[in-house]
Amino acid sequence: MPPDDLTYTSYLKLDRLLELQEPRSQRAEHDELLFIVIHQVYELWFKLLLHELDKIKRDFTANDLFGAIATFKRARTVMKTVVGQLDILETMTPMSFAAFRSRLETASGFQSAQFRALEFVVGQKRADLLKGFESRPAEHVALVRRLNERSLVDHFYDLLEHRGVAIPAELRARDVTLPAVASEAVQDGLCRLYREQPDMAILLELMTDFDEGLQEWRYRHVKLTERTIGNKAGTGGSSGIEFLKATLFKPVFADLWVIRHRF
Repeated sequence: MPPDDLTYTSYLKLDRLLELQEPRSQRAEHDELLFIVIHQVYELWFKLLLHELDKIKRDFTANDLFGAIATFKRARTVMKTVVGQLDILETMTPMSFAAFRSRLETASGFQSAQFRALEFVVGQKRADLLKGFESRPAEHVALVRRLNERSLVDHFYDLLEHRGVAIPAELRARDVTLPAVASEAVQDGLCRLYREQPDMAILLELMTDFDEGLQEWRYRHVKLTERTIGNKAGTGGSSGIEFLKATLFKPVFADLWVIRHRF
């Protein structure tokens, strides 16, 4: 077989991929490979979620309801997988993590540009979080672009208007670099869609599923951190558990949660 024929290995670039796990501990601590693999896989899932959510934004604006439903089903399933991976990471004990934690030096999960981008895409925007990326120009530029883009929630308003929901002018004129906010007018429209458009109700429940999954991931991440390092400061100078706790119970689609009691 000629060497340039496409193979499973060459298509997936496995020779490069499998060389990217490089433990820093000498001799290598057993669980450091687990730690590296899990976090590299997280970054791949974040890359896919950004790819899928960008499509959903286009679907919303184009009034492609069934395209959005199909893609949200995928995004929801990816989110559930991301949560499930924590079960694997929790097999690592505090002692085994402590054996190589010092080797992380200034590296920290807070430096994940893709997760920050994911937050910005879904509308959980905080310009102050850009400060941690100023020393990495390419990531900083990408995050600034995401901060200044219309979020998934803003594109959702496009779909709602296609479906007969009047979006208040102040929401349309809102500074897109600020977090998405709840709206009573939007909530009234969502209740009507639930009752009158069953196909929209399917989408709205998928969105709620995804939102719940993201909140679950945050909670599980907090508990994982707490059981692994307790109240120690995070690596890279982060505040660790206290910062993570401050992110809990903040939904992406606040309007979908507010209306639950109205049915």
